[in-house]
Amino acid sequence: MDFVHAQLAAIQSHLAFVSVDPIDWKTYVQAFSWAVCLFESYLIVTFSLRQYPLYNKKAPPPALAAHFTDEVFAKSQTYGKDKAKFSLFAGLYKQAVDSLLLHIGVYAWAWSAGGRVLRFFGYGSEYEILQSIAFTFILFFVSSIPTLPLSVYQTFVLEEKHGFNKTTPGLFVVDLFKGWAIGIVIAPPFLSAFLYVFKWAGDRFVPWLMAFLLAFQLIMVVIYPTIIQPLFNKLSPLVDGELRSRIEALASKLKFPLKHLYEIDGSKRSSHSNAYFYGLPWSKHIVIFDTLIKQSKPDEVEAVLAHELGHWYYLHPTKMLLVSQLHLFSILALFPAFLHAPPVLRVFDFPADVAARPPTIVAFLLFQMIISPLESVVGIAMNAVSRRFEYQADQFACELQHMLKAEDMADMGDRLGRALVALHVKNLSTVWVDWLYSAYHHSHPTLTERLKALEGFKARSIAITKKEL
Repeated sequence: MDFVHAQLAAIQSHLAFVSVDPIDWKTYVQAFSWAVCLFESYLIVTFSLRQYPLYNKKAPPPALAAHFTDEVFAKSQTYGKDKAKFSLFAGLYKQAVDSLLLHIGVYAWAWSAGGRVLRFFGYGSEYEILQSIAFTFILFFVSSIPTLPLSVYQTFVLEEKHGFNKTTPGLFVVDLFKGWAIGIVIAPPFLSAFLYVFKWAGDRFVPWLMAFLLAFQLIMVVIYPTIIQPLFNKLSPLVDGELRSRIEALASKLKFPLKHLYEIDGSKRSSHSNAYFYGLPWSKHIVIFDTLIKQSKPDEVEAVLAHELGHWYYLHPTKMLLVSQLHLFSILALFPAFLHAPPVLRVFDFPADVAARPPTIVAFLLFQMIISPLESVVGIAMNAVSRRFEYQADQFACELQHMLKAEDMADMGDRLGRALVALHVKNLSTVWVDWLYSAYHHSHPTLTERLKALEGFKARSIAITKKEL
């Protein structure tokens, strides 16, 4: 532990200027946040180089031509174009709102407002954690309400136009208030514990804060699907039949610790489809959207689940968790220099008395804003890792027949390919994707890339079979 603290101290010595130099961090944040926003806009629509012009193509890629009718492809292109227009507007609108809030000093105002709320209830500024909770809620509502119309438009105009929306206005409002209620329940104890770690550990908070955040993530793995998600969706045991038998048999052969197999009523809100698993290492639960069950054959759904079990087999969730912890450590290693930096708060319009002793939550928020351009670069790297894992999971499904010595799984790659195509057709997913746009936005390879890779995996599987013979 002393070695870790020594390295962290060395980092802080190089960042000592933050606490004394009057750097215009506010202008820096404005400039770089707009630079990121404009770069994202460029990826969507600029000249003839990026994503938007691809929606004008009249035919799918040659590899997909046999899978798309002219009508379905035209609908897919129109849906993609409408989503691109919305994404472009939403990105610029959110950036304009954030930029305005930053310009008028809403963060300093929210801290003062939190203090006034505390004084109304008879508490003073010495109750920093309570004021931090009030500050967080005030800032959340002030920043989220202006973007609420975007959610309304996306649900009731964009998704409705293309036949995907199943959410009623009443359900939308209920979901909104449920989400706020969950935040009101979870945020105060989380923030209290989060800030208490700083007070208890002092300048040696980094490893302890990482331990707390990791524990919180693991707790949420249990709480979200068992307590939170049922507030929004109904999870029912998957009915007996071919699909259940196939999945249980596959899980048994792989020694996957399957405890429950659920069907979720995703069609309650949307006709998009999905499947996933969750749980602790010794107890896993598989959840399949009812829309996926309706849209695909049992053997195709089994192939999708074989892909998901590939993630489990190769420990991809655990590896991603480790990568995220490394990322988190690199962020927290930089934070101490900003934790006691009055000039940073002063440039963001906080009064001198507040800036003299920076509140932890305020310093952390401003720090996140300052490093946000770096997070965009990290996002590309994380997408690259995720894509590699997706290919590995596809390969796992293709080679199951050799692993399990099961000839009935020899066509698993073909089934997975059909399932992926069916999902893209039913969801009107974009099939022409610019490589840079995809690298920046997508955690999964494109359909064309995955089908090409599947052909290679199937060829390798056939070669292995010939050798075995």
